[in-house]
Amino acid sequence: MSDPISARRFMHGREILAAVALAACVVSASCARQKVSAATSETQGAASEVTVGAVAVTKREMAQHLTLSSELVPFQEIDVYAKEAGYVKELNVDYGSHVSKGSVMAVLEIPELEAQILQDNAAIAAQKDEINREDHEVSRAKARYNVAHLQYDRLAGVAKGRPGLVAQQEVDDAQGKDLGAESNLAAVQGALDAARSQLAVAQAKLVHDQALYSYAKITAPFDGVVTQRFANLGALMQAGTTSTQATPLVRLSQVNLFRLVIPVPESYVKFIRLGEPVEVRVPSLSRSFNGKVTRTSVDVNGSTRTMHTEVDVPNTGNQLVPGLYAEAVLTLDQKGSVLTVPLQTVNHDGDKTSVFVIGPNNQIEDRPVFLGIQTPNYAEIVSGLRAGEQIVASDRNGLKPGQQVKPQMVSALVYETAGHE
Repeated sequence: MSDPISARRFMHGREILAAVALAACVVSASCARQKVSAATSETQGAASEVTVGAVAVTKREMAQHLTLSSELVPFQEIDVYAKEAGYVKELNVDYGSHVSKGSVMAVLEIPELEAQILQDNAAIAAQKDEINREDHEVSRAKARYNVAHLQYDRLAGVAKGRPGLVAQQEVDDAQGKDLGAESNLAAVQGALDAARSQLAVAQAKLVHDQALYSYAKITAPFDGVVTQRFANLGALMQAGTTSTQATPLVRLSQVNLFRLVIPVPESYVKFIRLGEPVEVRVPSLSRSFNGKVTRTSVDVNGSTRTMHTEVDVPNTGNQLVPGLYAEAVLTLDQKGSVLTVPLQTVNHDGDKTSVFVIGPNNQIEDRPVFLGIQTPNYAEIVSGLRAGEQIVASDRNGLKPGQQVKPQMVSALVYETAGHE
């Protein structure tokens, strides 16, 4: 049988070992909790620091543009009519024919005017003969007048110097013949002047008829291209000045220069300046052309609240044709070296605008800004930022002011626009 004292010692040792083991377990659990807590803190800190795309506030030139659409029309376009009625004798143009100013497009046959010109020439010849006849009559009348006048002067001198030698009746008869010869000379001279006047009338009529006959040749009033043809050889052309049923010969368009007529809204009228360059985009050609504001109506239409504005567009390379759809890009306002940010970085909250600024300690600041000129890619900063400051350019959902971030410089999104030639 065992000793009671030994048994009690054994039980007491087991209790001491159990207590030591329990204390060790408590210490171990406490250390484990501290390690887990530290790891959790580190994980939360790493999770709160988000990588964001950032761009710097920079200076650049800014311009505000207005784009208006319209159709290209020829600088000049007319229907060419005949001045005098006649038959088409020659037709020198067709669809697409390019003509120069003064070139003959058609020749008309006008028999009535041809006969009239022949009659005018005959009348002029007859009137010249009449003038020759009257001129001879004037010469004979002058000779008779000179004889009668000399005879009267002699008799009057004798009667005055030697009274009674010559009868007064003879002196009176000589004076009557002198006056009659003078009157006859005046009458013949008047007939000669009348004949000359009639010659001038006949010559003027010939000039008039020849001027009308010159319209038998229908010429181009300006350089252009024939876009419509309405007559054929042998067709009777009515005079465009006297007949409401007249048909034009052709339609002529000046295509080396085009007009782009655009209605500028009332709010932008103050920006329109004559001579201002304009970019004219033609989507169907995938090209742009140089234009210039050339003329305006200088008033605002009461019904549309727009101002009639015309842009002249030279047809470089003859690629433009009438009727093409085009867009005019007008420069309204332009500034040089102003603070700008990409438009995608601006936050809008009602009428308020702001950007997320990344501070020196990489914390986000929601800073209000005031904008100026805006383009599809950039916005002018009037106040609120300084050059060189970094702002958030990536997705800003979930970001909050005061949040710690890790900035990474990126390129701003830029929308491509059509090229210019």
